Amino acid sequence: MRYVSVNYNYSPDYSTPESWFKRTEGYAGILACLSRENEVINVKQINYAGNCMHNGIDYRFENFGKKNTLFPFKLNRYINRLAPDIVIIQGLNKPLQLIQLGLLVGKKTKVIAHHHAEKPFTGWKKYVQKAADRFIHAYLFASNDMGLEWVEKKIISSPAKIHEVMEVSSPFHDINKESAKLKTGASGNPAFLWVGRLNDNKDPLTVVKAFIKYTAINPDARLYMLYHTDELLPAIKQLLKNGNAADKIIPVGKIAHDEMLYWYNSAGFFISGSHYEGSGTALCEAISCGCIPIVTDIPSFRMITDRGRCGWLYKPGDEDDLLSALVDTKSPGLQAKQTRALAFFKSNLSFEAIAQKIQGIAQSLG
Repeated sequence: MRYVSVNYNYSPDYSTPESWFKRTEGYAGILACLSRENEVINVKQINYAGNCMHNGIDYRFENFGKKNTLFPFKLNRYINRLAPDIVIIQGLNKPLQLIQLGLLVGKKTKVIAHHHAEKPFTGWKKYVQKAADRFIHAYLFASNDMGLEWVEKKIISSPAKIHEVMEVSSPFHDINKESAKLKTGASGNPAFLWVGRLNDNKDPLTVVKAFIKYTAINPDARLYMLYHTDELLPAIKQLLKNGNAADKIIPVGKIAHDEMLYWYNSAGFFISGSHYEGSGTALCEAISCGCIPIVTDIPSFRMITDRGRCGWLYKPGDEDDLLSALVDTKSPGLQAKQTRALAFFKSNLSFEAIAQKIQGIAQSLG
């Protein structure tokens, strides 16, 4: 089969293919695995024009003049000339552009739309998304429940179109934890890891409050917080001061992505407080390194943790429920949870597993 992957966003901050490869390695690994048995073309608009092969993917960096236009005639005609069997549209937030492509390629091409954290539009835009559904043969959501929300809002016409397929995977793997700790300097018995923005949706305040209570029970525990935006950092520092926990919860800050391999492998547990996630990149990366997740009970995390069988799920915003999960980490069976998490990653969340699912869906479309 010939697959063409496309999104309609222009990304001017990237001026070389290498910078784009680095930015998208969590997504491109899926296409690279698809390319082992198929021809895969990735069409993208960045601040560069040219073609190249990378990891089996035929990259087409094209410059069509107008950026982020509502009417991408040149881009859609270009896709049509590639004569794809399958077009994978990255994201659900460009329905008008997708309608134009659907009218152009006709029945000869099947269209798969891959959800990337978008929420259903409201108002008149909702009806554009509903119209675009006519041209989409299959949707990929990290959680089936997330797709059903779009069905309930009558944007997606049938739940039969929804397929539970992870949005992104991890380039990392488990390594010796003691060697990793020598790199990071992390300590703690055990060590916990937070990765994410310090904003209201990620809800670090609930996590910090619960962990301060937990350190009264287990004073040897440590929580390392890695973040690249710091909206709630002053509030966190105040909590640490009031709770006399500055040596128990360590705000590390921003870490280069390559270095994350060592941080994930320095921790026994990964904590998240998110109220909404389109999938969960950091959680997926943590599991690939053998971290046991303690995360909120939201649809995407439910799927990534195999409905909680790979770790613990707690009610978003509920510090007492999180504290209960933290206390429960002392219970026997941790090795079994870690083994289960790594096995689930390999069979459902790895690049290979995601590519196999997409291949099966594409073949079922006829």
